[in-house]
Amino acid sequence: MMADDELENVDPDDISDLLVKVERSFDMKFESTELMNIITFGELCDHIANKIQLEHSNDCTSQQAFYKLRDAMASILQIDYKTITTSSALLGLLPKQSRRSLVKKLEVHLGFKLHILRPPYWASVTLAILLVTSCAALFFNWQIGLAGLAFSNAGLWFAKKFGNILTLQTVGQLAKKMTSESYFKSRRNPSTFNKSEIEKILVDLFSNDLGIDKSKLTREAKLS
Repeated sequence: MMADDELENVDPDDISDLLVKVERSFDMKFESTELMNIITFGELCDHIANKIQLEHSNDCTSQQAFYKLRDAMASILQIDYKTITTSSALLGLLPKQSRRSLVKKLEVHLGFKLHILRPPYWASVTLAILLVTSCAALFFNWQIGLAGLAFSNAGLWFAKKFGNILTLQTVGQLAKKMTSESYFKSRRNPSTFNKSEIEKILVDLFSNDLGIDKSKLTREAKLS
């Protein structure tokens, strides 16, 4: 376990990348100096919640995300929606041989990307090693180094583009991911929001993307 100043020690570039996800999920845009005076995680949560100028509603977005996902799956897979629960395995619903096409159909039906497929780890690791090796080779034989860089970059793009390994296990996990990464598009009424959910969603995003234990993401935790 890392120290209590775990969040403060995160690379600012990593937080900037994460804030892009926040902007996308909550359909907002941060100005270049807007967050300069925000010191703690709690202040960031409050600022984002206050920035959303919509009517408050007490309904549960993750539940609505599940219903949307369930209906989309039932329609595309042509099965009874009642057979799909939060614990249903994605492996069974999205068989490997047709997984990429089914995920694409789900994304079209829902209206946003799900980002739930990745290449096999062996492919990613092999290409990453080739990339590092090619960078080193530039100092000894620039032609071989450049060829290796071109091949590894093309391979990484191809592996990412056509990978079909699921990053999640259950329908419930996917509904939770939808809520975090596409908050308003997951809601039944996107012109409302539940203010009490914002901090929890931000905790999930920061924990998952930055590898920070949720117990460290207190309102007093300082940003880098």
